[in-house]
Amino acid sequence: MVELNPQTTPAWQALERLAGHYARDFDLRQAFAAEPKRFQQHSVRAPHMLVDLSKNLWDEPVVEQLLALAIQMGLPERRSQLLNGEIVNHTEHQAAVHAALRLAFTSGTVPALPAMAKNCADLSAMLAMAETVRADATVHDVVHIGIGGSSLGPELALQALRPYWRTQQRIHVVSNLDGHDLAETLAQCHPAHTLFIAASKSCSTFETLQNLRSATGWLQQSGINPSDRVVAITANPDVAQVTGLKHILRMPADLGGRYSVWSAVGLPVAVAIGAVGFRELLAGSAAMDSHFAQTPLAHNAPVLLGLLDVWYSSFMRMPMRCVAPYHHRLRRFPAYLQQLDMESNGKTVRQNGDVVGYSTGMALWGEAGTNGQHAFFQWLHQGPQRTPVEFVAASQAEHALPGHHTPLLANAVAQAQALMLGSKAGHGQLPGHQDFPGNRPSTFLLLDGALSPSALGALLALYEHRTFVSGVAWGINSFDQWGVELGKELAKDILQRFADGNRQGLDESTAGLLNAACATVETQL
Repeated sequence: MVELNPQTTPAWQALERLAGHYARDFDLRQAFAAEPKRFQQHSVRAPHMLVDLSKNLWDEPVVEQLLALAIQMGLPERRSQLLNGEIVNHTEHQAAVHAALRLAFTSGTVPALPAMAKNCADLSAMLAMAETVRADATVHDVVHIGIGGSSLGPELALQALRPYWRTQQRIHVVSNLDGHDLAETLAQCHPAHTLFIAASKSCSTFETLQNLRSATGWLQQSGINPSDRVVAITANPDVAQVTGLKHILRMPADLGGRYSVWSAVGLPVAVAIGAVGFRELLAGSAAMDSHFAQTPLAHNAPVLLGLLDVWYSSFMRMPMRCVAPYHHRLRRFPAYLQQLDMESNGKTVRQNGDVVGYSTGMALWGEAGTNGQHAFFQWLHQGPQRTPVEFVAASQAEHALPGHHTPLLANAVAQAQALMLGSKAGHGQLPGHQDFPGNRPSTFLLLDGALSPSALGALLALYEHRTFVSGVAWGINSFDQWGVELGKELAKDILQRFADGNRQGLDESTAGLLNAACATVETQL
């Protein structure tokens, strides 16, 4: 693989020359006045949605250079490698097979790679097990245990697709090492009628294993054999077998945790919406995969969104992005995206290990509308920093309550308009205090209909590919996450020090905190 430094490309240098003007002098209000068709020129259609990019701080000269940057950084070739299941994670010498798996499974064709055929068979086995669980009258509660992507993905999908549940079984997601999470869930369940799913790619994730140990102890206290009531999902089935578990589903070793909902980790989702519903989820994501693969870059939604992130982070010096889903069932969407984007692109070195000389990634945060309007939108409208805002809404609701959905959409559209237009205080008002500067950028994603399984699949795949595009443009590896490991290793050392009282070699703050914790907290080892 050719290692590229984006700063040496002609497009990057052209963008640096443009950035000063767009940061200081570009005004969205003037742009709309000068370009009567700006909305049409800067909006794209993608599967299940319209993506309006017209209220962003760019126009054709910027877009042209960003697209040139994508070409110069080898995006078409890297895209083909990703979608074909080839190695794209070079620090770990792995593929990232989430998109290739979706395309292979939904097409029904025999994949060229033997490993992909096995992955498709494993996905079929998961869907078959989901139907078995759904048909088991003794299972009243399903408790899914995981952390990171193996909990965020299922939790988001379960919430987002609640109207499409086709089971009376209650489904819970437990992720936090804090025992309150599991205890509150177990308080709602009965040991004789509870099935646990434990998802850990490595079969060694501390938080997941500790929650599983507590869950199996809860079962054993009622005389129930845990092997009858636990399904393990892992890329290391041999390790799971050693523990005595007999219900084991395999997930691909080269499927990152933040993409794992497309694999056997999606079992709780398939239990909820059924195998047919899960296939619709996959079909929606595969439709976006095809859009990403086939649509010219200038009209390609994931490409444009990913390049927009590069423009704002590296050139406009905007370090964060706000996501405001105007849909209650997407209330966990910002948390899901935090892992997808920040774990992928929060990097300080390029593929070859050289330190980057530019910003990568963006801090991502948000809350569901209209709740966010009454919390942080004051800062977005009148704070000193401009922060791009992303609105996500569905054109149709799936409830029968009148008087809710149209006002919800009106609020979303109005907030995007207000961020752009701003206003000056009028007569009798308070100048300054009631001035809104405007010229604040936003993007609007409007789903064509309801938040269906296929629409959710397309939405998640859009953001996955967007993250990948940004990583390619920055020349970084979006598929490793070494920064997650240091804290884990240090936690092992601190845990041992709780037991043996050794404080040697610790800094004063860490030793002081450890002493205070030992004095006030009953340790459980």
